[in-house]
This record gives sequence, C-alpha cells and structure tokens, in this order.
Amino acid sequence: QVQFVESGGGLVQPGGSLNLSCVASGFTFNRHYMAWYRQAPGKQRELVAGITPGGTTRNIISMKGRFTISRDNAKNTAYLQMNSLQLEDTGVYYCNSPVGGTFLPWGQGTPVTVSS
Repeated sequence: QVQFVESGGGLVQPGGSLNLSCVASGFTFNRHYMAWYRQAPGKQRELVAGITPGGTTRNIISMKGRFTISRDNAKNTAYLQMNSLQLEDTGVYYCNSPVGGTFLPWGQGTPVTVSS
C-alpha cells in the first residue's frame, strides 16, 4: 500500500525556515522521481520542486534559491528545506511520485503558515 507521510510544517514568521520531511512506503523509492507540491488557500495544487532517483533537482517554481529539495534513498525520505519564507508560501505541502502525469495516492500533507 502506497503511503506518504509529510511532517515538519508549522507556524513561522516571515524570513524564517522550515525543513519538511516525507516518508514514503509501498513502492521502490530509490527508483522513483519525487516531488513536493503545495496548495495555497483557495488555489490549485502546484508543483514546487522535484528530484530524480539519483539526486538531480529541479525547482519548478521560481524560489530564488530559497527552497532546496533532497532525498535519502536509504530512509525512503524526501526533504524540502525552505528558507526566507514569505507570506505567499503559506499552504499545505504534499509530496508525491508522479509518473507520466499520474499521481500515487496523496498523503495528508503538512500545513505551513507564514505569519507575523
């Protein structure tokens, strides 16, 4: 059974940092592309960043170097380090492993609130 468990979100002031984690199970993690998505209030879910099984990264949204995706294949875990957080980064963050536009079952996500 495929499962994603995201954690690490919370309330942070503008300019702060958070490190999100995503533990995946139910599939061969080290053979799959992994990606982080976010859904801001009232908006559609959007792709934030992706990483290949070998560690090549791609930031889809222009984050001006503020976000860094990484993975630890030995731990079946993907990470999203977020620095210099801004109000517009507020939302629920999810991870998934898309294949040809098809998604695996979504996890609960981890909420991030940037507020002063």
